[in-house]
Amino acid sequence: MPSIDLTGKAAVVTGSGRGLGLAYAHALAAHGASVVVNDVDEAVAEAAVKSIAEAGGKAVAEVVPVGTAEAAERLVNRAVEEFGRLDVLVTNAGILRDKVLWKMTDEDFDAVITTHLKGTFTCARAAAVRMREQGEGGSLILVGSPAGQRGNFGQTNYAAAKAGIAAMARTWSMELGRAGITVNAIVPVAATAMTETIPAFAPYIEAMRGGEPLPDFLRKGEGFGTPEDCAALVPFLASEAARGVTGQCVGIGGDKVALWSHPQEIRAAYADGGWTPAALADAWPTSVGAELQSVGIPAPKFPEA
Repeated sequence: MPSIDLTGKAAVVTGSGRGLGLAYAHALAAHGASVVVNDVDEAVAEAAVKSIAEAGGKAVAEVVPVGTAEAAERLVNRAVEEFGRLDVLVTNAGILRDKVLWKMTDEDFDAVITTHLKGTFTCARAAAVRMREQGEGGSLILVGSPAGQRGNFGQTNYAAAKAGIAAMARTWSMELGRAGITVNAIVPVAATAMTETIPAFAPYIEAMRGGEPLPDFLRKGEGFGTPEDCAALVPFLASEAARGVTGQCVGIGGDKVALWSHPQEIRAAYADGGWTPAALADAWPTSVGAELQSVGIPAPKFPEA
């Protein structure tokens, strides 16, 4: 089994004061990386840094909301000032403003797009500039979501941002390949403050926090576990063991890791001279429309009582 050693590398993890982001920061530090922890709450950020130090890692805090170019520069500059370099960026920061389409305000939409999509763009741009200047490659690890892969009811803004993040990972993997910078999107599924609000999950999460393990139908069947279960993917993608992995969307949760497919044509039909609306209506049911694709995140398959 290859050794995952990130000694001498420096990482920035946005939104890493708690939850999945904190798990990513701990995992990177446990494998030798020095970490810039980021959060909008100073007390939360400092507590995260303390927990990493107590576990034997090295970290500093940078308190700033991501989204602007100025915030991105602050994060990259802090890594360089403290650790002399930047090798890994994990764009985890995010917020939710869930509403159905006809109730979602411009402010709801803009806030989520700014944090998730523009925040990923500005931070990745600043990191890419620094990594290209260093000339030693690097790793951009963008955080996606099943909502961005399949859509999710009430999450127009969030699903759009996460779908855009997956597209940016594919695009940047091509643009940064010559510089030796890998770019991947991860698709985590874990027990967090968001998922514990789902009534069907709540009793299992509560039992887990009481010391009981999650059942196999969740850990294996649903790929659902703790934030720490998702964290292993981050140091792997940041390591030399993953130098050949780029432009991918990789899901992880519980006991499961999976590769998401990229969108591609699955059926095609042809008409000499092009199509008319009537010809499309005639051919559709038995050609390209014979098996339409599903949408939405599949409901968990809970065992019968």
